Amino acid sequence: MLKKTSLVTATALIAGAGAAAAQDSCDWTPDRAVTYIVPWGAGGGTDANSRKLASMLEEKWGQPFNVVNRTGGNGVTGHSAIARADPDGYTVGSVTVEINTMHWVGLTDLTYEDVTPLALVDIVPASVLVADDSQFDSLSGLLDHARENPGDLTASGTSQGGIWHLALAGMLNAEGLEPDAIRWIPSQGAAPALQELIAGGVDVATPALSEGKGLVEAGDARALAYMHNEPMEALPDVPLTAETLDSGWTLAAYITTSGPAGMPDNVACSYAQAIDEIIASDEWAEFKASRGAEVVSMSRDELSAYMAEKDETLGEVIEAVGLAQ
Repeated sequence: MLKKTSLVTATALIAGAGAAAAQDSCDWTPDRAVTYIVPWGAGGGTDANSRKLASMLEEKWGQPFNVVNRTGGNGVTGHSAIARADPDGYTVGSVTVEINTMHWVGLTDLTYEDVTPLALVDIVPASVLVADDSQFDSLSGLLDHARENPGDLTASGTSQGGIWHLALAGMLNAEGLEPDAIRWIPSQGAAPALQELIAGGVDVATPALSEGKGLVEAGDARALAYMHNEPMEALPDVPLTAETLDSGWTLAAYITTSGPAGMPDNVACSYAQAIDEIIASDEWAEFKASRGAEVVSMSRDELSAYMAEKDETLGEVIEAVGLAQ
C-alpha cells in the first residue's frame, strides 16, 4: 500500500526497515563506481529524481554514481540495459511504470519480473496542460472540441503506448470518445513534449503535473486538469479529474530504483536501507517539495506487489484502447 510519509512517519518506517535489514545482513557497500541508468531524456521528472537520488547515494557511500540517460526504443533501451546487467549492484537504474506497458504494446518481452525492485522513488499523477495562449481554458471545453472535431488536436508526453499516452487515451475512452480523438505525437519523454507544447508544435501535453509545474507557475502553460483524486499541494487550484469527469478517470505513473533480476539479497537490502534513509532526510523532503511532490515509501515486498498489480490494471487499459499486441 502506498504511503505518503511525513518525516516522522518516514523515520518510523526506517526503524522497521533497519530491523529487517539486520536480519538480512545488509552489509554490502560499493567499492567502485556505480552506473545509474535512466531510460528517459534529461530534464524530465524521472531524470531529476534519479540525479538527486544518485548524488545522495554517492555522498552516502563515497563512490561515484554515474547517471547515464539511455533513451531509445520508447523506453526499451534503458530498461533492457538495467535488466540485462550483471546483478552485482554496480548497475541499477530508474525502472518506471513503462515496465508494465511496453510488453503489452509489443515493444519487448521485458516485464517487471526481469528486475529487482529496490525502492519507490515517486508516484506521479498525470495532468492535462495547454500553452498559455491556447483557446481552451477548461478540460470540458477541450473534450467538447475533440468530440466535435476528432483528430483536429494533437498531444504528446511520451512514446506511443507509454504512460502519458495511456493517460490521454484512457481518459478519452472513459469519457466515450475514440482513443485517437486527440492524435498522439510520440516523444522521448516529458521534457521534449513540453518544449513542443510551448513552441506550438502540439496542442496538449499530459505529463506529470510536477513536471509541468515550473511552466504553469511561470505563466507559460495552463493546467486544465490533474488526473488524481487529491489536489497537488503546490498547485491546489488545478481541477481534479476524479471530480470533474463523469468517469472519474485518474492515472498515475511511478518511478523506482531497481536492479537486474537475481540481485543478491544482501545487495538489494543494502540499497533499500540506504534509500530509505535518504527518503527520510530533510534534504529529500525539501527536494520533493520544490517539485510540488510528496515523499512516498514502500517496502521491497510492497513495491513488488504494487508493480505486479499495475501490470494487470494497465494491461486492461491498453486492451480497452486498442493498443495491445
